Amino acid sequence: MNLFHEPAAFGKVAVLFGGTSAEREISNLSGAGVLQALQSRGVDAHAFDPSVRELVALKHEGFTRCFIALHGRHGEDGTVQGALELLGIPYTGSGVMASSVAMDKVMTKRIWQADGLPTPKYMRLAFDQQSREQILAVPDVLGLPLIVKPPREGSSIGVTKVRSYSEMQDAVSLSAKYDTDVLCEEFIEGEEVTCALLGHGLDAEALPVVRIAAPEGAYDYQNKYFTDDVKYHCPSGLPEAEERHVQQIALAAYRTLGCRGWGRADVMIRASDRKAFLLEMNTSPGMTTHSLVPMSARAAGIDYPDLCLRILASASLDSKGVH
Repeated sequence: MNLFHEPAAFGKVAVLFGGTSAEREISNLSGAGVLQALQSRGVDAHAFDPSVRELVALKHEGFTRCFIALHGRHGEDGTVQGALELLGIPYTGSGVMASSVAMDKVMTKRIWQADGLPTPKYMRLAFDQQSREQILAVPDVLGLPLIVKPPREGSSIGVTKVRSYSEMQDAVSLSAKYDTDVLCEEFIEGEEVTCALLGHGLDAEALPVVRIAAPEGAYDYQNKYFTDDVKYHCPSGLPEAEERHVQQIALAAYRTLGCRGWGRADVMIRASDRKAFLLEMNTSPGMTTHSLVPMSARAAGIDYPDLCLRILASASLDSKGVH
């Protein structure tokens, strides 16, 4: 039976959203959209907020599959995935290890570098490496401007673009509110693009690239979700060879991390030489009205409810393999 064409075959589906992370607000928007889309296609889907209810209730209440629309910690970092593995309930998106690694931008960059994939130069300031002298040494290595951000948050939370030595301390202090470690990263001047990915392994595919044009380059939390100032271009308008290259490195980045189901790679294209650099991999991307995966899917001829069904159909367990 093809689950994609038989909504009833999914059984009782929980859409997990809300949660306890700094991205709860966005998760609520994503989850509401997914829930409505699945219900509109006849799926027996129900809202489930893990910050309000114990996950074991999923088993007691007969849920057979979970669509994870949680973002950030305790949702995108392998913890919920591990709990669902123990409960034996298939879930959408990457498994425990890929989710955990992709949530940590430093670990992600180490793996990409080991596989020869391009990512901006960086320095990690551990909790015991944040003295004034150590902080002020960072621009000497990475140059200015540079980016300071918490390695295990998303949605541009706690991120600062630092333009001078005098701004470093405040930037590190802000980032440290969200994570004990601080990631300092070379700033790539150029165009920001993102590439959505569906599937698993050799069957994974890259969707059309989205080019992001933010006011004064400020693609921050507010502009991402709550204004219409950011312009998104899909088709991207990039030269065909550049589009293909971004898709190729996004797929390579997705596969080398062991991702499955779906994801989204964020990429910068340096203006000076048009070289593409991988920034991060999102294993539970946003599904709001402003979100980029639905936009990319539309350009590929996949509407929002069908996208949700396709992701749901890919739900699996690490212990059972992909089915």
